Amino acid sequence: MIELLKTKEKVIGAKQTKKAAEQGRLAMVFIASDADQRVAGPIKQLCESKGISIHLVDTMKQLGKAAGIDVGAAVAGILND
Repeated sequence: MIELLKTKEKVIGAKQTKKAAEQGRLAMVFIASDADQRVAGPIKQLCESKGISIHLVDTMKQLGKAAGIDVGAAVAGILND
């Protein structure tokens, strides 16, 4: 599932992911299990309330790598086609 970050249009990071979710532009969101809950928690709640599917990833490093960046990422999302 996380492989989709390599091929689909995406947003990376809490601010961009939150903004896309609020605008109804997210198909799904990935949240790192080791992310700070002050960052990831509100995004998880927002996605749950909007019916956006949530997928947990083990580490921020793993999520960042899958998203094609050299640093860890707390959250990333796949945009609607």
